[in-house]
Amino acid sequence: MTIPLLLATSAATTAAAAAPAPAKASDLPKSVIFATSGLGGCMGWAIVHPANTLAVRSNLASMSGQTFSFKKMVEKQGLMSLYDGLSAGVLRQVFYASSRFGLFETFRDKLHQIRGKTDFAARVGVGAITGGIAAYISCPMEVAVVRMSNDSSLPVEERRNYKGVVDTATRIVKEEGIGAFWRGSNPFVARAMMVGVFQVATLDQFKDMYASYLNQKKNSIPNVFSAAMTSGLIYSMATMPLEASKNRMASQKPDAAGNLPYKGIVQTLTKVAKDEGVMALYNGFFPYYMRCGGHTVTMFIFVQLLRDFYTKKML
Repeated sequence: MTIPLLLATSAATTAAAAAPAPAKASDLPKSVIFATSGLGGCMGWAIVHPANTLAVRSNLASMSGQTFSFKKMVEKQGLMSLYDGLSAGVLRQVFYASSRFGLFETFRDKLHQIRGKTDFAARVGVGAITGGIAAYISCPMEVAVVRMSNDSSLPVEERRNYKGVVDTATRIVKEEGIGAFWRGSNPFVARAMMVGVFQVATLDQFKDMYASYLNQKKNSIPNVFSAAMTSGLIYSMATMPLEASKNRMASQKPDAAGNLPYKGIVQTLTKVAKDEGVMALYNGFFPYYMRCGGHTVTMFIFVQLLRDFYTKKML
């Protein structure tokens, strides 16, 4: 009995040793890091876009003093209206996800070469900087996503009736000037810096923690899933007020005198809290968490699967 057992143990050990290790960013070309980040972001967004539409509409309904109703939305606009703005959302990920996650890993690894270590403080700093850069680059697509996602839920006389992402971009430039693309950029950049800290940096940290405490193989699918679930919840709670501010600033219209009601992050947060209560900043939190947590999990799993595939098939 001993010999078969030893042979079985030896075979299992050999098979485990032969199994390819999960791909690490430091082992991949920079082009692959950015490409898999962007493609993973697009694939993840295609899944969670309906949750984003719900979050935007729920949050903006409170701005008009209305109570959002999923049932009424389906009756008036149809279930497929949840996919309004999908093209802009996916296009945004081409710029946002690729630069946010790609720059984070590039800067993190470069800093590791300089300092000889990667600690949580380094991840926080790099996450904040790269998140802000990515947000500013992709801000035009963010404005398009907000407007296209919410347009069909507005009263008929207030709708802009955008036909697609190209029509949206063209009309914004023609009717409001190119600067309108960066209206709401301050809360978007601030939110993205927090996302860089609470999503990307904590994800990286949680992968190390779960690998140590749960005996997971770092960058394995269970390891990425566990870390993504945790970081998704944390970053949803931390960034929702800034998301609410960004949505209001991006979708607002000037009054009869030509004045905009929301002018900056602090002013928007203060005005909403004063006029509607602090919890108004968390209207639509559940779909927002479905979007944030869902996108965090799906994006990073897709990214890891793509990198594992590249490592296995291309190297």
